Amino acid sequence: MARSWWWTEGGLLFKVLKEIHFCYGHRLLDYDGKCAHPHGHNGKVEIELISASLDKRGMVFDFGDIKEIIQRWIDNELDHKMILRKDDPLIKNLKDLKEPYFEMTENPTAENLAKLIYTYAKSKKLPISRVTFWETPSSSATYSEEN
Repeated sequence: MARSWWWTEGGLLFKVLKEIHFCYGHRLLDYDGKCAHPHGHNGKVEIELISASLDKRGMVFDFGDIKEIIQRWIDNELDHKMILRKDDPLIKNLKDLKEPYFEMTENPTAENLAKLIYTYAKSKKLPISRVTFWETPSSSATYSEEN
């Protein structure tokens, strides 16, 4: 994705956008519909970083560094895993079978996955603006701490 900027009240604001793709499975508890059953997705994450100034290299943040920090974590923690709420009874079976899974406090919805990735990026001191999580090519959710 190209580097770009837009005008704000205080002047110019630069942003970069990095896409990360991964595969995962999940199901939703307390849900009446198809998503109550285990199923999989090819997810896409858009990570947006912002800054009012550029570093000495002329960048908000290097794309390779974003990939190293965020994609490595996604590959290790979420990719090709069942993402389940921590009280899901499937966890015991997956644990017994030594199958990969990731536990979340909340249901693994697109909204909660966007927040999870945002929170991780923020913990790594990235100048994060928003995370958009695409569950399918036509369905996404965005998390940002801005209004």
